[in-house]
Amino acid sequence: MPDLVLLDVALAVLGLTLLPAAWRAFAGPTDADRAVAADLVFFVFVAVVALLAVRLDAAYFFDVAVVAVLVGFLGSVALSRLVHRGDA
Repeated sequence: MPDLVLLDVALAVLGLTLLPAAWRAFAGPTDADRAVAADLVFFVFVAVVALLAVRLDAAYFFDVAVVAVLVGFLGSVALSRLVHRGDA
C-alpha cells in the first residue's frame, strides 16, 4: 500500500512539473527555450506513462514508453537542428 502512495505522489509531482514547462513552451522568449521546454514536457509525459505502467501493473505501457522515447529523441534532434540553423 505505501508503494502505491509513493507512485501517486510521484505522478502528482510530475503533473505539477508540466504546468511551468508548458508555460515556457508557449511563452518562451527564444526558440531554444521553447524547444527545451517542449522536450521536457514530452519526457515528463513518458515518465508518467512509465509510472502508470508500474501503478496499473500493465507491461504493455513500457513498450509504449520505449517507442515514445525513440520518437522523442528524433524530435529533439530535429528541434536542435532547427534552432541551430536559426542562429547561423
